[in-house]
Amino acid sequence: MTQAPGLPAALAHPFSPAGRLDPYPAYDWLRGHRPVYRDPMTGLWLVTGYADCTALLKDPAFSAAAGQRERAREDDLPVSMLTTDGTGHARLRAPGALLLGPAALASVAGAIAADADALLDRAAARGRLEDAVEQLGAPLATAVLGRLFGLPEEQWDTLGALGRAVSLNLDPMAPPPVASLGRAAMGELTRYLDGHLDTAPPSPLARLAADPRLTRQEVLGVLGLAVVGGWQPLAESVGNALYWLLPRPEVRAALRGAGPEEAGTLMDELLRLEAPIPFTARVTVRAAELPGGRIPAGQRVLAVLAAANRDPAVFARPAELLPSRRPNPHLAFGAGPHFCLAARLVRETGALLLARIVRRFPAAALAGPGARWAPTLIPRRLTGLAVDLGAPAPVAARSAAVTGRA
Repeated sequence: MTQAPGLPAALAHPFSPAGRLDPYPAYDWLRGHRPVYRDPMTGLWLVTGYADCTALLKDPAFSAAAGQRERAREDDLPVSMLTTDGTGHARLRAPGALLLGPAALASVAGAIAADADALLDRAAARGRLEDAVEQLGAPLATAVLGRLFGLPEEQWDTLGALGRAVSLNLDPMAPPPVASLGRAAMGELTRYLDGHLDTAPPSPLARLAADPRLTRQEVLGVLGLAVVGGWQPLAESVGNALYWLLPRPEVRAALRGAGPEEAGTLMDELLRLEAPIPFTARVTVRAAELPGGRIPAGQRVLAVLAAANRDPAVFARPAELLPSRRPNPHLAFGAGPHFCLAARLVRETGALLLARIVRRFPAAALAGPGARWAPTLIPRRLTGLAVDLGAPAPVAARSAAVTGRA
């Protein structure tokens, strides 16, 4: 196998310190010149083209379970949809919808809307958010999972702390010390949830726990994956979305009058532009052919979703925010059998919160240059995203606006 030439010297590698802050120039070059590329720096295959990523995510030659086994761990991850393929994955996925499917989300939608309003009440009293992720995104993500799990509100702080800790497991390239912290956090989360299973009130979690198709350990695996794959992506998607939304008054104005469908369309576009989960890991269990090249068996592969989501062959004006973009077949939640089960949760809850923000605070604006992209690979996230809320809209004006639903 002949190694293709590497990135031009003028471009920062997307995983280097400079490249982590702005990986898109490197992603654009790779997608245009080497859409299927064995990276000599990491030994990983980077797949950046949209056609290649969609083919990879649907091809059983690329194993998600084997991708997890390649992590720097000394123990096995809990059995879940993340650590299984094929029929084993499908068997867990169907009951998982009891926790994260449309009926489960509908059962808590009204409470989540009230939670969002309560967060905005507190924000209004301050007049400013020093960090929108910490003051809106993280507590809303905690409230959503707290409602789905049937946890009393006095336990939400514990759930939020565990959600943040287990998010270390999102990074398939985490070095051993970080992987060790993530492993310990997952053990702590599993013990915490195990103690809650037998006393959970009527809730989506209780319905999942009572499902005879799953063992107790499998139930805990599904719950743990819901926290890993739901808490941090939802929390960070709020900050990432505000970063793009607030500087664009015409988009804010359209969102103020939008219904749930239009708000969801905008949320899809915001997720396309800046997804918190920029790539997902696989391992080839046999040689595989993609449109852009062949990958031998036994190789570690990253489907670079953030690069595929800006592929000009699929998305017109790919680096721009087009709020009514349709169709929008973005890969922020993956594709194929492992399509993220929390996708609806993230999309609808994010749309609900953003619509409420622009209706209640029509003059909200980013406050100064304090926001910075964190020097992490995954999640793609902002730190210090301050927002000046401005004068709130009159209550009558807010009441006349269309109310979104999670």
